[in-house]
Amino acid sequence: MFSKNGETPNGTSTSTDKATSAGRPVGIPSLISADLEIIGNLRCAGDIQVDGRVEGDIRSKTVTIGEGAQVKGSISADRATLLGGVDGEIKADQVIIAKTAKVVGDIIHRSLSVEAGAVLDGHCRRFEAADAAKRDSSANAKIAPLKPTQPGSAIPNPPNAQKAVNKPAAG
Repeated sequence: MFSKNGETPNGTSTSTDKATSAGRPVGIPSLISADLEIIGNLRCAGDIQVDGRVEGDIRSKTVTIGEGAQVKGSISADRATLLGGVDGEIKADQVIIAKTAKVVGDIIHRSLSVEAGAVLDGHCRRFEAADAAKRDSSANAKIAPLKPTQPGSAIPNPPNAQKAVNKPAAG
């Protein structure tokens, strides 16, 4: 009646073709329940939903921090949805902060949405801005600062400084 590839003889597919290599159907996240506390880092190729407490860094494709959840550590994901408490840096392409969330830490993002009522204590930077700032700081570290050559000149070596010195006074 069913074949190995999950199709019935009439060509329709069954729900078994949604299974991942981990044995979970696609779309069902790994769940840290409300009564569970984890001390250590979490790494997942799929989705993680935290409803409990985590002390450690989280890396996943998508991360959802539930309304009563608490995370102390950094979050790195493609998409982060925050409804609970987070104390640490968040780096994600898309960050959604719900009105019930309390976030203490910097957010590095491409897209950021903050609902009215959410608590956010930290800096927010877009990926492009963060990359540019990093490039600028490394470039400035390699270049020695220029010193003005003319007394009272704010611009080092003004373009017409040599011309003014070499011209005879009109008169």
